[in-house]
Amino acid sequence: MSKKLKNIGLVSGLTVVSRVLGLVRDQLSAAVFGISALNSAFITAFSLPNLFRRLLGEGALTAAFVPTLQDELHENDRAGAFRLLSQVASWLALVTGGLVVLGMLFFSQAHRMGRHDDKWVLAADLTVFLFPYLALVCMAAAFSAALNVLERFLEPALSPIWLNLAMILCLGGAGLSFAETAEGRMAWLCTGVLIGGVLQMVVPAGVLMREGWRPRLDFTLTPRVKMIALLMVPGLFGTAIYQINILVSRLLAFSLNDSAASVLFYANRLTELPIGVFAIAVATVVYPMLAKHAAQGNQDLMAKDYQKGLRLIMIINVPAAVGLALLGEPIIRVLFERGAFTAADTQMMAPLLILFAVGMPFFSVSSLSTRAFYALKDTATPVKLAGVSFLFNLGLSLALMYRIGVAGLVIASVMSIVVQTLLMQRLLTKRLPALTFGPLWKSLAKVLLAALLMGVVVGGGWEFLSSNYAGGMKVDLVALAALIPLGAGLYGLCLWGLRIEGREDITAFFAHRRNR
Repeated sequence: MSKKLKNIGLVSGLTVVSRVLGLVRDQLSAAVFGISALNSAFITAFSLPNLFRRLLGEGALTAAFVPTLQDELHENDRAGAFRLLSQVASWLALVTGGLVVLGMLFFSQAHRMGRHDDKWVLAADLTVFLFPYLALVCMAAAFSAALNVLERFLEPALSPIWLNLAMILCLGGAGLSFAETAEGRMAWLCTGVLIGGVLQMVVPAGVLMREGWRPRLDFTLTPRVKMIALLMVPGLFGTAIYQINILVSRLLAFSLNDSAASVLFYANRLTELPIGVFAIAVATVVYPMLAKHAAQGNQDLMAKDYQKGLRLIMIINVPAAVGLALLGEPIIRVLFERGAFTAADTQMMAPLLILFAVGMPFFSVSSLSTRAFYALKDTATPVKLAGVSFLFNLGLSLALMYRIGVAGLVIASVMSIVVQTLLMQRLLTKRLPALTFGPLWKSLAKVLLAALLMGVVVGGGWEFLSSNYAGGMKVDLVALAALIPLGAGLYGLCLWGLRIEGREDITAFFAHRRNR
């Protein structure tokens, strides 16, 4: 367990760096572009290559590739695993390259497709610019998945760092120095996306070559390649439904007004910080373990690792959600309120952040539950659940968006993931009773009690400071600098006093670190 915690700590630490850089990137884009139609057009355009990236790269392919590569490694050692990697990479390059060409041709004809608002034509032009990123990052995802199977977690965790650095340097350096118009700066931001995609692909490929992989074109349809393709089909639809869910929400927001897509994006990004820092890190490290136990038919160890992963996710994400909900307004002011991002934009964004925070623990749990299904090579069940979630989200979005605006889209999104998470855990337990949530109820009760006590102190502290002191940004900074460490410390002491399950693993981890 100490080794697993070490890997989780490594991925979490690098994800912190990535998310901080992502936050700097978002702060920079918000300061330069605000919540303008140009920024909303970029967010909408970038959603399209990201849709296919998650569809082909980080979604269905990874879900099918990791357990199959584990089987190949177990049976034929590294030589067989590297041969399979070359075959998968060859087919992936062919498919994604074709999609890039077709996508660029299609969106380049936007000016001829009848009469549209200028912002939709602008979004199509930016999509043409950004679409090659899809091929680059899909290849990067395949290489990173292979490294995870080899228990190399450092380089895959570095992948988003390259993208964020490239975008920051291109916009904040070249864009602000050489471009005189907002459109020129946007061109530099899009250039940063493409440069980041190249780095994301090249770095893990180089590490694999040092591990002994010799890349070559190989379009042989071996039984394992066919197995990956067959496993991808239902997973492809499942991931497509989930990602189309996100895309539809952003398109609906873009249709509401010029600023809705930007505000929705920035609020969602703040909740992605704790999800990405820990929940995705846990899922990334635990998933190969689950796939390994499933391949060996060891259900007891699979259940043990799954439940430990869920407990770790809850311990971190429940208090993070409470903190974001209580301190959302000062956090937004400190992080975003400068340049083209105004106080009115903060007031528009704060309620959305609270709503997203409610769904944060459910998003986190569902990421691991989905991978448990994938480890069992069951990609059909997540498809059905994603379909239910999509229909629920679409129907509720259309019912609420014109009544309460962009908040209705957030409510629909959060409610759909709550429904999906509950159904997923129920069906997972039905499929494999050992994966029941039952042993975790006691831990969840302790987490909720500790988070409640923390929330009373943090919420009361913020209410006192905001009511008795006027000082704008200074008060916000003091409040965040004091209340966040106070809340985290109080929460940790409460959990320790309540003797939270699994604390011996954490003790062993820190003891191991001290001994080193």
